[in-house]
Amino acid sequence: MGGTEKVLVFDADDTLWENNVVFERVIEEFLDWMTDPEIGLRLGREGVRAALDAVEAANAKTHGYGSKVFLRSLGECLAQLHGRDATAEELARIGAWAASFDGGVVELIPGVAETLAELAARYELLLLTKGDTEEQRRKVDNSALAHHFRGVHIVAEKDVGTYRNLAAEYALTPEAVWMIGNSPRSDILPARAAGMNAVFIPHDHTWVLEHGELDPADEKVLRLTAFTELLHHF
Repeated sequence: MGGTEKVLVFDADDTLWENNVVFERVIEEFLDWMTDPEIGLRLGREGVRAALDAVEAANAKTHGYGSKVFLRSLGECLAQLHGRDATAEELARIGAWAASFDGGVVELIPGVAETLAELAARYELLLLTKGDTEEQRRKVDNSALAHHFRGVHIVAEKDVGTYRNLAAEYALTPEAVWMIGNSPRSDILPARAAGMNAVFIPHDHTWVLEHGELDPADEKVLRLTAFTELLHHF
């Protein structure tokens, strides 16, 4: 690997397999709970969601990503909304949602397994994902996709430095690298800032904190509508 040979780097969550939809299902239940008339908060779903988004944004900077941080955010949001500490009963209810993230079953996005198999026969592939190391490793293992990748990298954050370090580790020429993912904030923008090309494959349930504005005139960003379309370009 290295030099000017084309290298494909893949995001994992919501690019190879479903992820944020699981968080959104739990959030919907949390919103139902917090807007129950018996609770009496009267903020409405949008108000509760805005409060949760703010707590998650703050915790992501301090504690990183993953289900443990997410559940912590739910507890802190509840306490903030009520103006008091969460009760043991409330914390137990939040804790019960942990089972939703056990990673026992990974739902691959349609066409991912077949597409990766074809691409791996032609190119060197790398996997770059961020989040809790144990949680992400469990998902990688359960996906049965790891054998397609020359290297699997789990990092705390995906910023410009992350991409530069990856290029240095494998002696890659940035202009020969294509970062493939669904997140403008973590996959596309920092990869482009590091001199790499990018493939943006939007996902309907991309986490709001991963949104970002892409330059429509940037010819080094390929925009696709489905993962399988990669085979038309690589």
